[in-house]
Amino acid sequence: MGIELLLKHFPQLDAKQQAQFAQLPELYTEWNAKINVISRSDIDNLMERHVLHSLALARVISFKPGAKILDLGCGGGFPGIPMAIFYPETHFTLIDATGKKIKVVQEVAQALGLTNVTAIHGRVEELKTPGAYDFVISRAVAPLVKLMFWSHRLISKKHQHAYPNGLIALKGGDLRAEIRELPGKGKDYTEIFPIRGYFKTEFFEEKSVVYVQA
Repeated sequence: MGIELLLKHFPQLDAKQQAQFAQLPELYTEWNAKINVISRSDIDNLMERHVLHSLALARVISFKPGAKILDLGCGGGFPGIPMAIFYPETHFTLIDATGKKIKVVQEVAQALGLTNVTAIHGRVEELKTPGAYDFVISRAVAPLVKLMFWSHRLISKKHQHAYPNGLIALKGGDLRAEIRELPGKGKDYTEIFPIRGYFKTEFFEEKSVVYVQA
């Protein structure tokens, strides 16, 4: 599955975006041979299991030009890299504590010509940018309560999107227990969007996008 899979769901992609997305399988296959950032079983299904999965966020919210987004625990660049291609006028900061993974992010972003990506090797607790981001995004990093604990001080109080600023996470399985652990406001202002409602394949059957207001 290649660019055709993305065009099936996002026919609005322009020629530059299509070219950038089309480069991802080769780039990640090359880097994965040097630094294992994606499981061997997933690398052959990169477009569905990593790229399209990341773009499920774009089904939930449309980021505005000039918005600032933090990808917390980005690994090799998901969901941040696909989202940066999809929203070229939005700035994405990708942070991960593993230096090798950030090296991959930097090299992939450079190869794609993504000028709206900043990659940081470090721990999110060490970021000295309180209130700098409209949203924090994340994929399969930690329980929601931990993600909110790390994210809350970094999220701006000035809202400019359809949803108030907060956390938007890609999660799997039954999320009721995680939501119950959230402190008052987060628990009350949480929405779950099953991805199977957007992409009707078996891989997405138990996966969701979760929004938590900061």
